[in-house]
Amino acid sequence: MSEIKEKLVVSASPHFRSKDTTAGIMRDVIIAMVPALIASAVIFGYRTLIITAVSVISCVVFEFLARKVMKRNNTVGDLSAVVTGMLLAFNLPSTMPYWMVVIGAFTAIVIAKQFFGGIGQNFVNPALIGRIVLMSSFPSQIGNFIAPFAYRDTVDAVTTATPLAQMASVYSQDNIGAAVDGAELPSLINMFLGVRAGCLGEVCIAALLIGFVYLLIRKVISPAIPLTFMGTVAVIMLIAGKGSLTFTAYQLMSGGLVLGAVFMATDYTTSPISLKGKIIYALGCGIITSLIRIFGSLPEGVSFSIIIMNILVPHIEHFTTPKPFGTVKEKKREAVE
Repeated sequence: MSEIKEKLVVSASPHFRSKDTTAGIMRDVIIAMVPALIASAVIFGYRTLIITAVSVISCVVFEFLARKVMKRNNTVGDLSAVVTGMLLAFNLPSTMPYWMVVIGAFTAIVIAKQFFGGIGQNFVNPALIGRIVLMSSFPSQIGNFIAPFAYRDTVDAVTTATPLAQMASVYSQDNIGAAVDGAELPSLINMFLGVRAGCLGEVCIAALLIGFVYLLIRKVISPAIPLTFMGTVAVIMLIAGKGSLTFTAYQLMSGGLVLGAVFMATDYTTSPISLKGKIIYALGCGIITSLIRIFGSLPEGVSFSIIIMNILVPHIEHFTTPKPFGTVKEKKREAVE
């Protein structure tokens, strides 16, 4: 009889393969951000495109060089650096000096991402770290906003305050509804269409919602985090605004709430996996954002709230990750033994 040799083949789980790739997911995110980029270019002019280009190119170059220096496989092709560059640009005003944009890109890619191992290893959102560093280092420049369509004027554009900054003193008023009406804010329709001062990618809510719908259709993100995040802010602001729906609407469309909830809080690496974890995470983002807006010295709190909750994600995962079927907890196991 011939001797039969059998080989035991062992492969790593999971055995089911997905057609999704990192580059494919990032490509969908880029496509989802295009409407906001176009709207920003129309509202704030050509500098929108230059700042975005500088940010994206800087992020790609820094990622390439960092991987070379660290002797790691090059990951520029996964397009994650392009997404980080676009998100960083979306969090900056159109007046931001280009060399400062490069500093933000270096911070986001090299320090917040590559120092921790690259994509999938960073514990906080790189673009938000870049924004926070720029905001802490150059507060005057990052708070230098111009009025919409000011680039069409032949004279130098005049800086103006964002709607969120204009509402900073509203909380102390007895009649918040009347205070909002008297604050000379842009109309709600202009808030929705982006005809107001603000960062490049945060002003046009209509464009951001188009991107949100696209990501949902492509199943890149789930609605749990964005809806819970924005819903939490809506409830708290409705209470803080003493039932004023107008005040709540301005809070929802002001600042970077929609941008952060849709494109940054949903980052795969820095957000929980389970549905329960996503809801807890988004609740935390909404609560912290609201508290900073109401009681903080800064008018905005989205960036800080997402970063704080990013740091807490491992603990959220620990308490919300489903246990495998048939697993016996340690205390119960000791009791049985």
